[in-house]
Amino acid sequence: MIAPIIISGGSGTRLWPLSRKLQPKQFISLGNDTTLFQDTILRLPKEAKDPIIICNEDHRFLAAEQLREINKLSTGIILEPIGKNTAPAIALAALKLYSSSEDPILLVLPADHMIEDTQSFHEAIKIAETLAIQNKLVTFGILPNKAETGYGYIEAEMNLNSKFYNIKSFKEKPSQTNANKYFKSGKYLWNSGMFMFKSSIYLQELEKFAPEILACCKNSLKDERQDHDFIRLINEEFLKCPELSIDYAVMEHTKSSVVVPLDANWNDVGSWESLMSSKLKDTEGNVVEGDVILDNVENTFAYSSNRLVSAVGVSGLIIVDTSDALLVTSKEYSQNIKNIVAKLKDQNRPEAVNHRKVFRPWGYYDSLDVGDGFQAKRICVKPGEKISLQKHKHRSEHWVVVSGTAKITCGDKIYNLEKNQSTYIPKGEVHRLENEGAVDLEIIEVQTGDYLGEDDIIRLEDDYERD
Repeated sequence: MIAPIIISGGSGTRLWPLSRKLQPKQFISLGNDTTLFQDTILRLPKEAKDPIIICNEDHRFLAAEQLREINKLSTGIILEPIGKNTAPAIALAALKLYSSSEDPILLVLPADHMIEDTQSFHEAIKIAETLAIQNKLVTFGILPNKAETGYGYIEAEMNLNSKFYNIKSFKEKPSQTNANKYFKSGKYLWNSGMFMFKSSIYLQELEKFAPEILACCKNSLKDERQDHDFIRLINEEFLKCPELSIDYAVMEHTKSSVVVPLDANWNDVGSWESLMSSKLKDTEGNVVEGDVILDNVENTFAYSSNRLVSAVGVSGLIIVDTSDALLVTSKEYSQNIKNIVAKLKDQNRPEAVNHRKVFRPWGYYDSLDVGDGFQAKRICVKPGEKISLQKHKHRSEHWVVVSGTAKITCGDKIYNLEKNQSTYIPKGEVHRLENEGAVDLEIIEVQTGDYLGEDDIIRLEDDYERD
């Protein structure tokens, strides 16, 4: 029995401005109608159980909604209060799934990878499953096609015609000189971060080599609380857990590790240049997405989300335009975008955290305009959903219904508004917006006041248990 574990805790800063803290790369579409998170689940073998998801509090509704969109269920969504790397995350899932009567084979997959050749991927999983049944801890090593400095490497005891290899060592992301040496030797594979093993064997090896991690994870799950699909930990116990990857905690020490080679057009989408390498190019080597016009341009990635982008006479660039941020960089420096994100965070810029369009468990809002003392938003509430019962210290709000029917709570009054009708919510008044209809409710909200930040929300009741 294969039990998939989908690890979905990355922030994807190297794909800014498309990927952001509250909507990282695993939850966005990078070339098709589904997201990387959804693709990871859709490519699971048919015989696999429903996956268990590991993510943080900020992403819990994104994960649940994206499962719903593809009509898939989960065994549960474990919510980490803070990311502690892969060894604790996998331990939580292994402890949750293991029992005296069940010892499933765990298939550990990051949620943010591209794998184009699903058949080869499934064939590698079958090989790994056979090895896991024999109590091996299996990782998948990607057959390298170049001397890449952006990946870790696995040194393997290569044997001709073998379906798997013993592992000699793990290597960190190398310098260009060492990457060239690894690639030329033919004895190294890229470290994919994907694993397969029995729950019991992983827990046994973790207790041997990193007992503090195991103890903290056990304590975190002692009185965990199930909230719909969400599994909430004892946060103060999990915060004590050491932060360590499975490579450092277990795989580098165990005598039972093996690697299965994988050649399936894998890409960890770690940078814009990496993403570009996975896409079809025109005759000049360009990748164009969205409303883009190029003239005398070559070897360039140009993306536009909402308006015309044009470029003339340039080469080797990454151009990414979203509704609130524009990125221009040479391909050579595309790995350094994280430095821009760090500066945005230092300046408390919202562009590091969210897009202009922000998703909430009840729907979304889109910030249309911001000025001195005012802000305009388009708000969409899904059928059957409602915002929290709340009030504001610093702002008043005007609501105009664009489509659907709004149920309004304002102070002691409860009333309905139809299309083209409006209402006023005074500063300090308790209020709520609700959609009891069968279609989306859309309103235009105009805020006025001396402070318009999202933290000026005092929630009195909330169906989604937010603070």
